[in-house]
Amino acid sequence: MTTPDTRFNQSVAKAFEVLEAFGERPGVLSLAEVMELSGLDKNSTQRMLHTLVALGYVERGPGQRGYALGKKILSRTFDYLRGSPLLERATPVLIDLQQECGERVDLSLFDDLDIVYALRKQSKRQTFFATLVGRRMPVACSSGGRAILSHLPDERVDDILARSPLKQMTRFTITDPVAIRGLVTQARVDGYSSQQQECLVGEVALASAMVDHNGEPIGAIHISGLLSEWTPESFVQRFSSLAVTAARALSGKRN
Repeated sequence: MTTPDTRFNQSVAKAFEVLEAFGERPGVLSLAEVMELSGLDKNSTQRMLHTLVALGYVERGPGQRGYALGKKILSRTFDYLRGSPLLERATPVLIDLQQECGERVDLSLFDDLDIVYALRKQSKRQTFFATLVGRRMPVACSSGGRAILSHLPDERVDDILARSPLKQMTRFTITDPVAIRGLVTQARVDGYSSQQQECLVGEVALASAMVDHNGEPIGAIHISGLLSEWTPESFVQRFSSLAVTAARALSGKRN
């Protein structure tokens, strides 16, 4: 029998279930849609929405119809970014890297089954959602994620792959666990991982992992370009050493 967690606050959890519903279907949601996506009943959903609107984390839609995330959400993103010593150190590194590359450069953070983009330096007109801070990508299916996995022991890699959905993001996404393990092994040799069109059609990307003072991976530095401008081979040849150098400059410190 599982011992109940007496410190776990169900009301707080319900509030976050409502907030996370907006991540499933961006934009203005009706009450019924919030109920469907959060799994809460009508009474709980109404109470949570009323409270979140009063606090500014949710706003009413146009004409007071429906609900959308409130601008106050952005304040908590700001608080996270300004409170991270790693991101403060990384910002000038990414600015220099982007100027040298002329391509998009990103910094992602390791979060179990995902990486989360925390810094992004766009260089060209690119898909809007793909350049936003806070975007999550599967560890198993991204160059940054596989670079991170290359710094973990095999048993942890196997555990992460076993718990990962391994869904195709494009028709090019590699989802076979054996093939992914092979790419992780290659990243251990190379010091970086690369992929073509697995996350976004037409894109080529590579990444090198950052590690903390204990050698644990904490995130990755990414460089991304367009296959209309580069072959995969020329892209890797030009930028892999730059990504590795930038990742090493941000590694080995307390964060």
